[in-house]
Amino acid sequence: MNVSRQQSAAIDDAERATGPVPERGPRARTKRLMLETATRLMQAGVTPSVSEVAEAAEVSRATAYRYFPSQSALVQAVVDEGLGPILTWQSTSADAERRVAELFDTAMPRIEAFEATFKAALKLSLDQWARRQAGTLGGEPAFTRGHRIDLLKDAIAPLKGRLPPRDFKRLAQALSLIFGVEVLIVLKDIWGLDSRRTRAVAQWAAGALVRAAVAESVDEGGSLNPKAVMNRA
Repeated sequence: MNVSRQQSAAIDDAERATGPVPERGPRARTKRLMLETATRLMQAGVTPSVSEVAEAAEVSRATAYRYFPSQSALVQAVVDEGLGPILTWQSTSADAERRVAELFDTAMPRIEAFEATFKAALKLSLDQWARRQAGTLGGEPAFTRGHRIDLLKDAIAPLKGRLPPRDFKRLAQALSLIFGVEVLIVLKDIWGLDSRRTRAVAQWAAGALVRAAVAESVDEGGSLNPKAVMNRA
C-alpha cells in the first residue's frame, strides 16, 4: 500500500473544498499507512516525529499533521493500536483475583509482542518530563498514559463494595506497579527472566496483592470488619 505525495495533496485540496469527510477510501488508507509506518518505526526502537513518519510513508507533512497534529497524538494512536484487545478486555467472573489473572493473561503476551513500541512511548514520556523540568517543553502537548487505571479498577470491581474506598484505590495503584511495559523492564531487562517466568512472577505478585488487600479488611472470623472500613473510608 502506497500513497504518493501527489495523492496526499489531492486529498488536502478536496478537504479544503468540501470540508472534512468521513475516514474512508483514500483518507482512511492514508491514516492507516501512517499508523503502520509509525508502528514499524516504533517496533524498531524509534520514537518518531510526525514529520519523520510522513517522510517514511511518503505522505505530505500537511496531510500528516491533519491526521496527527502532534507527536503525542501520533504516539498515542500507535500505542492504542498496540494495546488492541487489552482495551476491550472484559470478564464475566465475580471473583476479583480471577479477573485480575484473566486481565494479565490477556495483557502480558500483547505487551511483550509490542514491547519496543511501548518502550518507545515510555521514552517520549520520560523525555517530555525532562524537558518540562528544564523548562524547555514549551507548548508541546503532553503524552499522557493511563489506560491501566481504568483496566485495573475494572478488574477488581467486585471488591468495590467490600474494600474501603481508600484501600480499593491503593490496591489498583499497587497492581499498576506490575502491569505494563515497566514489569518487562524490571523482570526481563534487569532480572533476565524469560517470558514464562516474567508472566509467572507478575501473576503471583498480582494475586498476592489482591489477597492481601482482602485480608486486611476481614476480621479473624472471616467477615468484613465494619470498624476497619469506617476508619479507612
